[in-house]
Parts: sequence; structure tokens; C-alpha cells
Amino acid sequence: MNEITGNSHVYGILADPIHHIKTPQVMNRLFAEVGHDGVLVPLHVAADGLEDAVRGLRRIQSLAGVIVTVPHKTVIPDLCDTLTDQARMVGAVNCIRRDADGTLTGAILDGVGFVEGLRGAGHDPRGLSVILAGAGGAASAIAFALTEAGVTALTIANRTEARARDLADRVSAAYPNVTLSTDASAVGGADLVINATSLGMREGDALPLDISQLHQNQIVAEAIMDPAVTPLLAAAKKVGARTHPGLPMLQSQARLMAEFMGAI
Repeated sequence: MNEITGNSHVYGILADPIHHIKTPQVMNRLFAEVGHDGVLVPLHVAADGLEDAVRGLRRIQSLAGVIVTVPHKTVIPDLCDTLTDQARMVGAVNCIRRDADGTLTGAILDGVGFVEGLRGAGHDPRGLSVILAGAGGAASAIAFALTEAGVTALTIANRTEARARDLADRVSAAYPNVTLSTDASAVGGADLVINATSLGMREGDALPLDISQLHQNQIVAEAIMDPAVTPLLAAAKKVGARTHPGLPMLQSQARLMAEFMGAI
């Protein structure tokens, strides 16, 4: 890790809770590898303090950027000055660049990071049918990235069906050739099963999908990074399915985040 000096560029990650995040380790390692004089630190901010926190971040002249995670991704766009086209389409932000004048520009890199992580592990989503648990910020980004990557069918499963339908309608408008569904019971028919909710992060969480339908011909993937083996992945291993943990998503998008925030 680089020595921190008065000239160091500062970056943060906004989250609540924050104990589980792996981003500081990954980003600070990357900064050291590329020789960038920067440090990324955790910023624990609850939802009711987010607006005040962002107002303060604008005033920190040594701050170069912020990474955003649960539960702030879908709220933070309204606090940015400008958004990338992808962030506007998805309706979420997970990376913010702060310019010298305090202007905040938001991007969403979860989806492309997730897809690149899959490909890096030998799981090309092109031509696959997918069931995706979740309709929040990360899930929305992953949904758009999967359709861009060429999946043939996408089922969005969410506890609130109306949110799943809203996301499905937005994806369908952008990619009309993909078959969209919100049938949460259709786990067994998917080639690729993905959890993009926070369920599995805490002990005692409900399962995000019906694990009784998992089978050995599937790929089961997580967006959660800690624990490395969630109950969903453990259930998938038991039936012989191929599994894909959450950390590759962060590792794949770390360089993209660094580039967007001007670190490399």
C-alpha cells in the first residue's frame, strides 16, 4: 500500500452496513500496483444521513471519487450533478467522480463487472436463459448487462413483483428481442441462476430463490462477496451445480472504477 501524504488523492466507499465490504482491499492494492498516490477508505453512512454526507463530500478538495453500495445505489443518482447514459437507463449509481469544482458525475459499473467476472471464470452468458433474484441497483445493472451480453431469456424474481415488472419493462424497452418474465418459480428452467439481493449476507436471512429446483446442469452465481459461500452457493454445490462467487464482480470492475474516477 502507498504511503499516505498530504498530496494523496482520497476515495471513499459509502455503505450501510459496511463491515463486509472488500472494496478497500481491492482498490488500494490496485492503486499500489499502478503507482497511483491514492487511498480508499470506508464511509459508514445510513440512509437518513446520505444527503448531508454527499453535501460534505463535495467540499473535500482532496476527494477524487466515491464508490457506492447497498443501500444507496438507487438513491444517489438524485444527489449527483450528471449521470452516464448507462446510469440513467439503469436508475442507479455505484461510482462517482468528483471534479475539482465539486461536480459529481455518477456511473454504474456493477453490471459490466459482473458479466466480465463470469466470462473470466469461463461462463459466457451469451445464449443462456437466466433467472435473476433482485430488482434493486445491482440487479438492475446486471439485468441490462446480461441482455447486452446476449442472453436469450431473463426472468426477474423479486419479493415485490411490481418492482420486478418495472425492471423487466425497462429492459424489454431497450432490448426487445430478449424474452422477459417475472415468474419467480421458474428456477429449474434457467441455465444461469443469479442472486443480486442482499439475502445471504446475514445469518438467518431467507433464501433468495427456491433452492429445491437447483440442479447439476446450472451455473449458480452470487453478487454477495462476504460470506464467500452463501447459503445459495452451498445449496448449489450440494446438487453438483457450477458455482460463481461474488468477489470476481468487484475484481473485474475495480479497474473500470479507477479509470472513471481518474486514478489510472
